[in-house]
Amino acid sequence: MRREILDNMVDEELLVQQATRDTSVRLTEQEIQDQVEKTVQNVRKQFTNQTRFREQLRAAGFASEEEWRRWLADTQRRTIQQQRLIESLRGKGKLRPIPPTDDQMRAYWQESAAQRPKHPPLISFRQIVIPVQPDPAAVVRARALAESLKVALRGGAGFAEVAKGFSADSASRSQGGELGWFRRGVMVEVFRGSRVPSQARADLRGGADPVWLPHHPGGADRAGRDPGASRPHPAAHLARPGGAGAPDGRHRGEAACRRGAVRRVLRRFPVPEEPTSREGVPMADLPPDYVKGIGQDTVPGIVPPFEVDATSGRPKFAVVEITKWEPAGDLKFEDVKDRLRTQVGQQLAIKAYLAVLRRTTYVAYYP
Repeated sequence: MRREILDNMVDEELLVQQATRDTSVRLTEQEIQDQVEKTVQNVRKQFTNQTRFREQLRAAGFASEEEWRRWLADTQRRTIQQQRLIESLRGKGKLRPIPPTDDQMRAYWQESAAQRPKHPPLISFRQIVIPVQPDPAAVVRARALAESLKVALRGGAGFAEVAKGFSADSASRSQGGELGWFRRGVMVEVFRGSRVPSQARADLRGGADPVWLPHHPGGADRAGRDPGASRPHPAAHLARPGGAGAPDGRHRGEAACRRGAVRRVLRRFPVPEEPTSREGVPMADLPPDYVKGIGQDTVPGIVPPFEVDATSGRPKFAVVEITKWEPAGDLKFEDVKDRLRTQVGQQLAIKAYLAVLRRTTYVAYYP
C-alpha cells in the first residue's frame, strides 16, 4: 500500500511537470481562487458556528484558515493542470483509448465496488403516439378565421400585429409571423405548387389566399388537414375539440377507456406514427407528461392514454405499454460493460503515457 501511494504521488508530479511545460495548458489565478472559495463555503455550511469550524481545521493539521486556503489553492492548481493536460492530449490525438480485455474490465469493476453507485428505478415501455386531428367543425372555424384575417390584412391591418394576436405558430408568433429566409424547395409542397408563387407575386402587397397546411409548423394541425384529403382518424375522439383548449369530461371519459378496448382499436386501425420502444429508462429522465401519465404504475401492461406536449402547440396522446419495471438496486457488470470499456480504455491510455514519462524522468525514492 505504501508503494502504491508513492507511485500515485509520482504519477501526479509527472503530469503536473508536463502540464507546466505544455504551453497549450493554461489556467488563471482567478479560476483557482473561485474554486477555493466554493470549497470553503461548502465546508463552512457543515458547521453551526465559527468556533467549531476552526476546531475541525486544527484537528486536520492546519494552524489557521489561511493555511488551509493555501493548501486548497495548491491542490486545486495541480488538479486543474492534470485535467487540462489530459484534455489537451486527447484533443491532439496523443492519448487514444486502449481497448481493454474482459479481465481488465472485471478487475476494475471489482476494485470500484465500494464507490459503485446503485441504479435508480428503471422502466421499459413501448408506445404509440397519436397526434391531435381537427374535427370538421374545427376546420370550418379555422378556415373562416383565416378568411377574416385575410380581409383585415387587405383592409390595411398590420401583418405583425395580426400574427401576434392570432397565429397558432408559437415559433413565429412573437416575431410577427416572420419565418426568415428559405431555400427553394425547402418549404412544404403547398407553398411550392405552381399556383401559389405566381399568385404570391401578384399579392405581395395585399396578402394571398389562405392555404391548407398538412403539418402547420407549431400549430398541431389545427387548420392543417383538408377534411376531404383522408378519412377521420379512428383516434380522433381522443383529440381536444378544435385542437385547442382543455378536453371536456366526455373526451376524458373516452380517453380512459378499458385497456382491452385500446388493444383492439390499435390492432384494427393504423396510426400515423410508428410505435417506438425505450429500454431501461430511469424514471427521473422521463418527460413530466410521462411521469404524470404513468404515475406509480409499475405492473406490466397498458396504462390509460394520456396527453403529451400539451403546451407545445402540437399536443398528442400517448398509448403506453409497460414491458418491464425494475426497482432501484445494485448495478450489474453487464449493465455498465460498455461504459467500463470506455473508462478502462482511457485509464490504460493514461498509464501508457505515464510509462513514457517515467522512462524519460529520473525518479528517486527516499526513506
